[in-house]
Amino acid sequence: MDMTETAEIRGSRTERRIRSLTVILGTAAAVVAEATGNRAWAIGLGIGTVLGWLNFRWLGRGADALVAAATAQQGREEIVVPWWNYVLAVVRYALIGLTVYAIFAYRHIPLASMIVGLCALAAAAIAASVWEIFTVRDR
Repeated sequence: MDMTETAEIRGSRTERRIRSLTVILGTAAAVVAEATGNRAWAIGLGIGTVLGWLNFRWLGRGADALVAAATAQQGREEIVVPWWNYVLAVVRYALIGLTVYAIFAYRHIPLASMIVGLCALAAAAIAASVWEIFTVRDR
């Protein structure tokens, strides 16, 4: 196994850890909000967590597709990116934008709760990065 394969395996493991931790941290926050009687906040945290998880997953798929396209087309002057990568990027941000619009239009869910739910992804990324820093032994 060469260095490229080793780095790819480590990166994949970290991505899976981030996806799992996003769901765990967001769900834990939503459960705490529900237990304290803040149902609207629990729903907002859940929505934000799901949107953050979907965004990260789709972003990873898009990045993997770009790397695969570049690798497959190595040696060409111009690299052709599959059209669906652009569509998926627009869908990611449109989904977040539509959800935020629905919150503003209907006022059923506090906007801050969804933003905090989206932050579950950031907290998961930080936790997974710290985990990698302390567990990598072959420096």
